[in-house]
Formats: sequence, C-alpha cells, structure tokens
Amino acid sequence: MIAATAYPPHVALEIRDDVPLAPLTTLELGGRARHFVDAHDDETVVEALGWADSRRLPIAILGGGSNLVVADAGFPGLVIRIGTRGRRFERGNSQVALTAAAGEPWDDLVAETVARDLAGLECLSGIPGRVGATPIQNVGAYGQEVADTIRSVRVLERGSRQIRELAPADCAFAYRDSRFKREPERFVVLAVTFDLRPGGAPALRYRELSEALAGTAKPSLSEVRRTVLALRREKSMVLAEDDPNRRSVGSFFTNPILPAAEAGEVGARARAAGLLADGAEMPRWPVDGGRVKLSAGWLIERAGFGKGLRRGPVGLSRAHALALIHHGGGSASALVDLAREIRDTVRTRFGVTLVPEPTFVGLAWPAD
Repeated sequence: MIAATAYPPHVALEIRDDVPLAPLTTLELGGRARHFVDAHDDETVVEALGWADSRRLPIAILGGGSNLVVADAGFPGLVIRIGTRGRRFERGNSQVALTAAAGEPWDDLVAETVARDLAGLECLSGIPGRVGATPIQNVGAYGQEVADTIRSVRVLERGSRQIRELAPADCAFAYRDSRFKREPERFVVLAVTFDLRPGGAPALRYRELSEALAGTAKPSLSEVRRTVLALRREKSMVLAEDDPNRRSVGSFFTNPILPAAEAGEVGARARAAGLLADGAEMPRWPVDGGRVKLSAGWLIERAGFGKGLRRGPVGLSRAHALALIHHGGGSASALVDLAREIRDTVRTRFGVTLVPEPTFVGLAWPAD
C-alpha cells in the first residue's frame, strides 16, 4: 500500500429518487434505483457514501453500465454514478505515467494513448465502459490486460473514508479478477495510473490478432488499434446502435482455466461425445503454472447453444456464442435463467463450471 490520506467531504448532494437504471446499462435491463446521485468529483463520492451509511442503505457503484446485470426489482439503496473526468500525462526517463479519473470513457483514453504513440493499451481498444471498472475486472483482450501496465489505483476505502494509493501487489490481480472484485464493498475506485512506453512496439501475443496483421511488416499502434476494432466489430463487441446484438455485457462468462489433467479430461469427454472430428483438437492455450485456458464459447456451442439462439426476448449473439443478448422487452430474470441453463448444461456435458463475468446489482448469481 503506497499512501493513505483523509478526504473531508464538503459538498451538497443532489439525490434523485426512483431513477430507471435500464437506460444506463448496455443490456437495457433492470428496474429502478430507490436513490441515485451523479458524482462528478471525489468529494461527492465521499459525501454520498456517508449519506447512504447514515441511513443504512446498500450502495451500488455505476460507471458506464457495460458490465452490469440489474435486477428487475431494481436496487433498494443508493446508486452512485461515477462521472469524474481528468487525464494527466507525466513523462519519466523511459515511461509515461498516465493518470485517468474513474469516470473517463475507456476507449477514448485508449485512442489518445495510441495517438500519442504510447504502447500498453492498444489491444484493449473498443471495450465499452469507464476507466474505474478496468482494474476491478482486470479488463483484458487480444493478449493484453490492464494489470500489465497499472502502476497504482487510487481508491476510497469505504470504512475509513480515506483515500489510498494501492500498488499492483495490493490489487491481487488475476485473470478477469482482482481484490476489488472479491471485496466489492470495501473500495471505490477513483483513478488509475498506467505506465506506458513511448514509441514502444505493440503487443502481438494473441494469435488471431497477429494473423490479421501478418501482411504488415512492422505494425504501428494505430494499425493494431484499427485491426482490434475490426475484429471486435465482427463479433458485435463494439457498441453500435445499428447492431441487433448490441444489448449485451460482452462476454458473459470467463474462459475457464484448469489444471492440465482436468483440461485433458474435458477434451476426452468432447471426443467421446463425437464433438471432435478425427485429428481435431479442442481449443486450448497454456497459461502460468502449467494450467490450461479453454474457450468458453466453444464449450457453450458444443453443449447445444449455438450462435443466434433465441429464447423470446433474450438469447445468444449471432456473432459470438459467449455474448448473451437482450432483444428488447425482456427481463433480467429471463437472461439469468438462460445463463444458468448454459452453465448447468456445460457442467453436465464437460465437467466444467463456467463463471459469469458481469456484476449483479440487486440480485445474486444462482448458486451451483
């Protein structure tokens, strides 16, 4: 832990009641917030927490709403929407430290780093949401994750109302996971500082990305960004009003990471069920510690849930089986029911329990 300072609140709150939450999420699902406040500065966040605590109300933090499943009944406490803005670039000997407020739009930030020829975030282009959510999920794509470049995370500790600067080791980052995700009621992320490399080479560790750039001798950061955006559009993973698959949280489940022996058993089950052609192999990638990452999308499709599956107003994206989507006029309960059916069927067929990626507000993910 780097530092801790007190933060005295001194702002007047503008609390709104009975605010619809569905329009504030990319799924466009869910009910209303009993109370709601827009926080455009850190002082408002502190004051809002105190207001809710004094009334013993539960608190939910909202950013861009791109990774939330909100209950149909809404949220019975105070929703704090983080809208803080600000970016600061500080050049060092070999790196540039970029500090961004939690409410900054993520892809706008990535675009600026690429325009400034700063390497480190280029493969994370096109991801919706705001900066404050990135360390919580340890957002990653195409061979990069934010933990690769995070220098520190500025947080408000809810219990003590102190501002702290957490070093990466304090954040306990893991695959699509962090201390913030495991302790959701302890911290509110206020800002993130990234260490970026001026003139650095782009990361080309992900096979799909490197293959897409195979004809480019020395891809620039801008070329990598354009290619990532194109790949994401093909999978309906870039928000676009004219995309029928747009109402989603992106990947609903994380890719399972298993010990090598267990991954081998999954492959054996798939082969025994006739799901692998002669000579074909199940998609798998080695990760640290001798473990193996499997494709959740592949498992979902082989469990019988194909792209474009529809269950009334909810279903699977036509572009990517890992994205559950809302067609309009649906309910969060219907979406969660489909997700639970997918989880249970994949587990029955392959012995793998898929873990959801989004945060649930006002409802809990069904127990195993």
